[in-house]
Amino acid sequence: MRIVSLNAWGGRLGNVLLDWIAAAAPDVLCLQEVVHTPGTDSEVLTYRDGEHVLEQRANLYREVCRALPGHAATFCPAARGDLWQGDAAIASDWGIATFVRGDLPVVGQRQDFVFKTFSPDGFGAHPRSRTAHALRLYDPAALRYLSITQMHGLRDPRGKIDTPERLSQAERLIDLCRSVTRSGDVRVVCGDFNVAPDSATLTRLAATGLTELVTLFRHPGTRTSHYPKPGRHADYMLISDPALVRRFEVVRQPEVSDHAPLLLEI
Repeated sequence: MRIVSLNAWGGRLGNVLLDWIAAAAPDVLCLQEVVHTPGTDSEVLTYRDGEHVLEQRANLYREVCRALPGHAATFCPAARGDLWQGDAAIASDWGIATFVRGDLPVVGQRQDFVFKTFSPDGFGAHPRSRTAHALRLYDPAALRYLSITQMHGLRDPRGKIDTPERLSQAERLIDLCRSVTRSGDVRVVCGDFNVAPDSATLTRLAATGLTELVTLFRHPGTRTSHYPKPGRHADYMLISDPALVRRFEVVRQPEVSDHAPLLLEI
């Protein structure tokens, strides 16, 4: 089974991202920073937050669904705010999405917020609402169950330091994972956590019996050349049984985002 976790950066790299997803053909894709704007057919809209101005792929969720036509998709919105087409504001949802190959039965799932709650009238001040999604599926080829939980961790303007909010977020993530997991399941937890490798978040997850793979295999970071700042770690993939890992890669080429995809085969 192939599992990919990726912060899509709002689809800023467009067709390169979509082509890579289709070619990688993950059995499960955990995608963060997903834009969903069903009220428009525009391909690109603009996100504005003070001096922070970014192009966004307006219907990234819909486009990834097309790139993976055999997958069942779940979109988990964190907030609804305005994107812009010139001077026209267009309401858009922003969050995470999970895509599961259609012949893999999903036998349990839950989405919930790990920080704040849904923001229906604007993206809000930082740190913003954050959601997570946990699912339990059956793998008929391996005759086993897996629980897979993803999160997009909160961004703090002060950096990736440990904070009470991040520790609370980690506890909520653990509770979410536990809520869908049964005895004997293989557990995978992944996402853009927005924390450092020595963070309390990863320490707390390790205490539940999970092994983090980016640091285990000594990858120097998970950011690409599109991210010019220091602090190259943000994304993580953890598993309950590292002996099951057949391949783990931080995908460097092609660059599909300012984050590198994490690719796990078990």
